[in-house]
Amino acid sequence: MQLPKIRTAVILAAGLGTRLGDKTEHQPKGFLEIDGQSLIERSIQKLIEVGMERVVIGTGYLHHFFDRLKHKYHQIETCRSPIFAETGSMYTLYNARDLLEEDFLLLESDLLYDKLGLNEILSDQRPDVILGSGFTKSDDEVFIEADEKHHLINMSKKREELNSIYAELVGINKISFETFQIMCQYCEKIYETDKSIHYEDAFVGISTVKDIFIKKLPDYAWCEIDDENHLRRALELVYPKILASEKGAEAS
Repeated sequence: MQLPKIRTAVILAAGLGTRLGDKTEHQPKGFLEIDGQSLIERSIQKLIEVGMERVVIGTGYLHHFFDRLKHKYHQIETCRSPIFAETGSMYTLYNARDLLEEDFLLLESDLLYDKLGLNEILSDQRPDVILGSGFTKSDDEVFIEADEKHHLINMSKKREELNSIYAELVGINKISFETFQIMCQYCEKIYETDKSIHYEDAFVGISTVKDIFIKKLPDYAWCEIDDENHLRRALELVYPKILASEKGAEAS
């Protein structure tokens, strides 16, 4: 059965980015520039190129930076969380629930990535897909445990909490509206006492009732930028690989 066309992307961009020090004192980390272009605009442009008609950005810290992007890209809508400083990424997504009524892509705002990843999960016929990569050894990785059919079992930054490790979490995902509703219901019970959980926790929490496929691209070029070491790795290693890959895709 042909799945509905994905037309909406959600970018989680509420965080403080404190590990980047003075680089995020006056701007969100999504506005860090690589080769003269911010991470967030680079991502928005790729999303538009693959057919996204709406890009919903969940904001918090210095939200006006993202609000200004609406004047440049008509596809953008923003949704500010007033309690971003005390909540996890799942609350940022949950806070945007009134804007979402169909399947969507979910991304993190601090990613530098090859457009190939978007095309891969969009072309996959499964309704719920987490993009995974090989092992980057980049520090602060989120490791994924999967079953024999490559469905999600668990995720953690601590290797010892997993029985086996299949891939690393990239931060690019495809979520059906049905699964999103289940994630929200799962979190509402937890939010009575704790609003700090992340969307990864919600994925794991519902994985016993929903099959979430791990689409592993072993040599995928990507990185998140949470600290100075990540930024250095992005500039020296990852960005040149992305340029080479995307130029090769255009040539073919």
